[in-house]
Amino acid sequence: MDLTETEDEKSFRAEARQWLQANVPATPLPSFDTAEGFELHRQWEGLLFEAGWSAVSWPVEYGGRGADYLKWLIFEEEYWRSGAPGRVSQNGIFLLGPTIIEVGTEAQKARYLPAMASSREIWAQAWSEPDAGSDLASIRSKGRLSDDGTEWILDGQKTWASRAAWADWCFGIFRTDPESIRHRGLTFILIPLDTPGITVRPIAQLDGDAGFAEIFFDDVHVPVANTLGEPGKGWNVAMAAAGFERGVSLRSPARFNVAVDRLIELWKQVGDLDDDTMRDAVTDLWMQAEGYKLHTAMTVTKLLEGGHIGSESSLNKIFWSEMDVRAHELALQLLGPGAERTDGPYESWVDGFLFSLSGPIYAGTNEIQRNIIADRVLNLPRA
Repeated sequence: MDLTETEDEKSFRAEARQWLQANVPATPLPSFDTAEGFELHRQWEGLLFEAGWSAVSWPVEYGGRGADYLKWLIFEEEYWRSGAPGRVSQNGIFLLGPTIIEVGTEAQKARYLPAMASSREIWAQAWSEPDAGSDLASIRSKGRLSDDGTEWILDGQKTWASRAAWADWCFGIFRTDPESIRHRGLTFILIPLDTPGITVRPIAQLDGDAGFAEIFFDDVHVPVANTLGEPGKGWNVAMAAAGFERGVSLRSPARFNVAVDRLIELWKQVGDLDDDTMRDAVTDLWMQAEGYKLHTAMTVTKLLEGGHIGSESSLNKIFWSEMDVRAHELALQLLGPGAERTDGPYESWVDGFLFSLSGPIYAGTNEIQRNIIADRVLNLPRA
């Protein structure tokens, strides 16, 4: 793996940096977990799309730039360093979109990807249920075929659906074989959230904003053409999406490199530079962020050489989520009693800390990830 940038990659970086410097909003946008902030972020995503920066690694015909994943990593570095807004379309751009490119039909690619890249349609992830959080194989929401075989009829409930309070579509898994158990008999279905029979109930986060929602399905009719992958094989499709979520796309290294750079600056400003314990802790975080960056470059190189993201993505997910929590814990330790404030220079660290606590939970709890690693990576015997 050669980490030296080519002339083409250097030119790509310079172009991205110049565009971001000229276009990133001078004032941070309101949270995209509010109605106003959601629409302002949608407009920002539209601006990215018009300039070809929304989904740089997608094929041009679907709204991308046709860049490889190494250039995507470069763009992510420039994006996070510029202080650009968070990606309200991340469920589509980083999870569903790559999955459609991998397993979708040509008709599905043409129908969904351009609208996703342009932010005309923003997607919610509707997987978890009240009795099936990280253990997706125990879901109970059901789908059955209509008498003429042209529609799925869906019933059930999804919860903790990210972005669902304001999104246009959701992607979910439903048990379409009533005799099936666990991973079998599940189907991955794409659903417009304005379909009759759907009720969306926002769920407030710690800060009171609606970052999630419950979705209720009551005799909801969806065309069979909205099936992604084969009927009954939805678990395989979901695991492909989870591989992108845990392994590469959802949490690019640049996010953590920038956070650790900020932590170092905070330590220099308010810390005791003679405190060896804190120096070692901050240094360790810097090494972790650099290690994650190098590991992701290795994973991307594997993909470019025709490989796939497998169960080892669970290792990745545990690493970045726990690194994020540790970085924010150190920041609050440096801030001391001021860390309890949620205004001024403290606000971003407090908000970041509260959000980091969700990292070991979403995308599959770290406890479940450790089980996956033991079973599928280390091949340890079951108890």
